[in-house]
Amino acid sequence: MKKWIQNGKNFIKENAKFLLLLVGLYLFLTFPLPYYIYTGGGIIPIDKRIEIENTKVKKGSFHLAYVSEWKGTMAMMILSKFHKDWEVVSTDEYTLGEDESEKDIFFRSQLDLKQANQNAISNAYQEANKTYQVLSKNFYVYFVDKSHKNPLEVGDKILKVDGENLTSIDLYRMKVQEKEVGDTLSLTIEKDDKKEKKDVVIYSKDNEKLTGIAVQEIDDYQTDPAISLHFKSAEGGPSGGVTTALAIYNRLVKKDITKGLKIVGTGTIETDGSVGEIGGVIYKLRGAVKAKADVFLVPSGDNYEECKKEISKKKYKIKLIAIDSFKDAIQKLKSL
Repeated sequence: MKKWIQNGKNFIKENAKFLLLLVGLYLFLTFPLPYYIYTGGGIIPIDKRIEIENTKVKKGSFHLAYVSEWKGTMAMMILSKFHKDWEVVSTDEYTLGEDESEKDIFFRSQLDLKQANQNAISNAYQEANKTYQVLSKNFYVYFVDKSHKNPLEVGDKILKVDGENLTSIDLYRMKVQEKEVGDTLSLTIEKDDKKEKKDVVIYSKDNEKLTGIAVQEIDDYQTDPAISLHFKSAEGGPSGGVTTALAIYNRLVKKDITKGLKIVGTGTIETDGSVGEIGGVIYKLRGAVKAKADVFLVPSGDNYEECKKEISKKKYKIKLIAIDSFKDAIQKLKSL
């Protein structure tokens, strides 16, 4: 054993410079940089994420489009110079303020997914003439302006404002406006199953009273038929909202609006059913083409024009459909 230890010491001593060079090179190549890199796209069959009581999966299928994404390191940045299809994106596009952590970004992405699913359920059930109602309202801190002293954190669930149960974002705003600049607003928050009180100071910016946070409402629904969504913890963001709504609707109605086709879609969905543009649309299109989808649904405007050019350039054989709203998407699928 002593001989092995001595041999090891001698090896390290004789090769110290080389070993230091290897360690330095490793640290250099793995050093994190403020970027993400889009490297490709793929699709997910949405029926694997949706469970609706007393409904059947139809012949056709809806699929969510996603982008493969890597954290920017020195090595990945160097490799991106040799891959024209890789896109470098600044982390500024993921953050809403300075000094935000990856934990903040991840939680906000999860909230965006929950709200997208909430909007998908309400639009689909309403269009299919099925029953849904709000079971409970939940209010979370979505963003914290760290330029102002603030004890709140992204992810805090707000239960009460000045001792009154929080029932709407409008109520929160009203409570703020009732205060004077410099006053404190008492909040009862819940985090990690623990409740505590935190005071925020009212300040003024552009003649508006603020507390330095943005609040997002997430509702829980009771539906008939009952529905449950099963997304993975690594999945987040709002870009699959309209496709989720279409898949839910297709399960609730008798006719198969897919006409037996393999349909991939992307785009956010709002409470009124309007569809919003998304990032990384070209990678999502490529993922749909690679999976041999028949149709690619995309928000009208820049997203549509970008995909149209790519299809023409690469001679892709896929039907591209621009959509403005949930109802618009349904009508265009019915007319296929």
